[in-house]
Amino acid sequence: MARAITLFSTLAVRKALDDVVLDAFTADTGLAVEPVFDPTVQLVRRIDAGETFDVMIGVTGSFDPLAERGVVDLSTRRAVARTGIGIAVPPGADAPDIATEAAFVRTLLDARSVAYSVTGASGIYFARLIEDLGIAERINERATIIEKGFIAEAVVDGRADIAVQQMSELLFVPEATIAGPFPAEVQHYTEFSAALSTGAADEARAFADYLTGPSAAEAYRRTNLEVAA
Repeated sequence: MARAITLFSTLAVRKALDDVVLDAFTADTGLAVEPVFDPTVQLVRRIDAGETFDVMIGVTGSFDPLAERGVVDLSTRRAVARTGIGIAVPPGADAPDIATEAAFVRTLLDARSVAYSVTGASGIYFARLIEDLGIAERINERATIIEKGFIAEAVVDGRADIAVQQMSELLFVPEATIAGPFPAEVQHYTEFSAALSTGAADEARAFADYLTGPSAAEAYRRTNLEVAA
């Protein structure tokens, strides 16, 4: 019996994988997949610490330095999906006005506390965005900054009244109300790709192919992800 395929995956595609893709792949092929979910930054730290994988899904640009170190086969990198960033508010709360950049800034400044991740792709972008907007000091003096995880939990348990994260990740906290995506003027899309580790077996290649197939594409669409062109 073939050993399980080890998957390192960003949190952004976790719901699609958990809800559909992993079980469907195993049903179709008889091959098991053992996933490890973390932000891409944390996955790279795991690799730095000596952990190994067969397939990795991460921010597309993260694979170049890994390839230079001989960790991944860059020729196998294929775009999987992308997602923008949105905000969530407490259960039952009215959705704030975030239709324009000006309204978005007012909403952030009016918030009791804004929650975002210090290691996730969305949080890294948000930290840079509020610097560019000139409001970082005012936001951060009362922000709820979280290492990793599903940030909308902070609006459910009362730590914050605005949560910032990838649209696909906000779905993991169904009690929270998704207010919508960032306005177009400040929106940022992150593309995620899959790649094989160097020397990956054929079973891993089959799974990587599955991640860009029609079944996976439909699962991505259902979980606030856009399928890569």
